[in-house]
Amino acid sequence: MIKMMFATHAAFAAFALAGTLLSFPQISRAAVAGAGAIAQAQQENPASSAAAAQLNKKQFRDVQVTVENGIATLKGSVALFEYKADAEKHVRHAKGVTAVRNLIEVAGPSIPDQELQAKLVEKLEYDRVGYGNMFNAISVNIQNGVATVGGHARTDVDKDSALALVATTPGVKDLVDTIEVDPVSMMDDQTRLAVARAVYSFPTLNKYAIDPAKPIRISVQKGNVELYGMVDTQADKDVAFVRANSVSGVFSVKNYLQVANQPTEHQ
Repeated sequence: MIKMMFATHAAFAAFALAGTLLSFPQISRAAVAGAGAIAQAQQENPASSAAAAQLNKKQFRDVQVTVENGIATLKGSVALFEYKADAEKHVRHAKGVTAVRNLIEVAGPSIPDQELQAKLVEKLEYDRVGYGNMFNAISVNIQNGVATVGGHARTDVDKDSALALVATTPGVKDLVDTIEVDPVSMMDDQTRLAVARAVYSFPTLNKYAIDPAKPIRISVQKGNVELYGMVDTQADKDVAFVRANSVSGVFSVKNYLQVANQPTEHQ
């Protein structure tokens, strides 16, 4: 009887051991398959990898990018607004990216709006000196660190120069571009020069050509003239208007000149 029980237990143990051994390959295969699935899930999105490669520069070290369904989302912070704009331009070139959502924050110094505006106005006044800057009338307004840049530029180069100047200034958190580039026209170019000669050749007005940052600025769009800047007296403003109107080929003149220490009036 004891021999029979021992034999039965031995057979049961052998059976259990065989079952265990037989199950090893299945467990092993399942483990490998699970590890492969996890590795596949953790594998970086190729588009995200391509976008991240575009940001492999020191100024983007605190910027993160993810791509889903072709839309790249940028997060993090940079020191200048220029870097925020550049990050978006770089990522747009990445393979697999069709659109960019730019949530980067500009984490540079916080400068009071009035102080920042005064600084930018001075910079823009001297921008493009020697390249006919009297034909640019570009303005800037700061609100909560957001710079709205507007007015008229003679060329796209003048516009780009003004925007780059603002974008690289510490304290600018965002930039809104409303600059209009005057139409390309040989006739308008001739009119610009003719109006400049008529205005600056007048004895009481030629003083505004001395400081290149403070000229009477002249914008021409298809024969229509606009005057900008600051003059000393109402008489100077009126004379500039008359002189511009006297130029042959000028269809109209809008006088946006400001008189020092007086409210703005338009003719």
